[in-house]
Amino acid sequence: MQNVIIRRAKKKDCPALLELIRGLAKYEKAEHELVIGLDEFTESGFGEHPVWWAFVAESKGVICGMALYYIRFSTWRGQLMYLEDIFVMEEMRGNGIGTLLFDQLIIEAKECGFRGMIWQVLEWNEPAINFYKKYHARFCPEWITCSLEIKR
Repeated sequence: MQNVIIRRAKKKDCPALLELIRGLAKYEKAEHELVIGLDEFTESGFGEHPVWWAFVAESKGVICGMALYYIRFSTWRGQLMYLEDIFVMEEMRGNGIGTLLFDQLIIEAKECGFRGMIWQVLEWNEPAINFYKKYHARFCPEWITCSLEIKR
């Protein structure tokens, strides 16, 4: 798509990133689970010890997509890129922005020396599943995702 640039996220992008994350939570019917605030989000990505990195897609000065990742360590494989979220605004979908973001993640993973990329996708999200199939992604049904909420 013309007029779309993919670049590293900057601290000043955090409000727009958080809005995209809100859009993702709405899409996944999980708005009630989004509890992080702007200060914590910003500090986590741009503080003294960042734990996430991101790329943004920008069109005409508006951030319309993002891909946020962090480093996952596997005792068997070493460092992997964990894709936490990739999301494109609904009105911008179908223009190749997701592909541009995903391709940039692959470049980043190679440059950082990661041994691979891993992520999760909801089983009902057929558009995303079909997107990942284009990359010949391996789906791992034998693994069950577990979580534990820690009260602060």
